Formats: sequence, C-alpha cells, structure tokens
Amino acid sequence: MFYTYVIQSLTYESYLYKGHCENIEVRLKEHNAGKTDAIRPFLPFRLVYSETFKTRNEAIEREKFLKTAAGRRFLRRVLKHLQNSENIKDCPCETASSSSKTEKITS
Repeated sequence: MFYTYVIQSLTYESYLYKGHCENIEVRLKEHNAGKTDAIRPFLPFRLVYSETFKTRNEAIEREKFLKTAAGRRFLRRVLKHLQNSENIKDCPCETASSSSKTEKITS
C-alpha cells in the first residue's frame, strides 16, 4: 500500500506538509528526527490526514492535487469539519471514501 499524508507542525499549527510514502509510521519518525531539511524548523509534527492507495502513482497524483489551491481548500474544509465534529488530538477518526483510498485523521 502507498499513502498520501499531511502532517501538521506542533510549533506552527498553520504549517502543513504534504507527502507520499509506503509506511506512514516510519516516515513520520523520519520527519520528527529532522531528516527532511526543508521542514526541520517546524518540528515536531503530527499526522492529521492520510489516504491509502494501491499504487505509488495514485499516491503521487493525490499529493500533487493536495498541493494545488483546490487541494488546500479541500484540506481546510476536511480538517475544519473534523476539528468541529471530533477532538482530533484525542480521538482518531476514519471514514472510507472509496475502495482504493481511505481518509484518515489521527494524532
């Protein structure tokens, strides 16, 4: 499985980083260990959103979308909705949106 993910800086809450990977847990640990130079000033991070895909190309295409203006608007809506309906710091929430991807908010 491949993932498109969004992590949020705990230091600068408005900073969101979008990426793709094969293992979210390992990738989040790498980010928080400072292995990505560009985001090191914003450490630490928490995972706030992810989608699961069957192929790397699907995950890359979704990452590209999330980096567009429309993708940023989509993320703002989703994250705002989830923050209003759940306390995402304390409760992971998951909803299936199709057979090939899953939307997930987790701490």
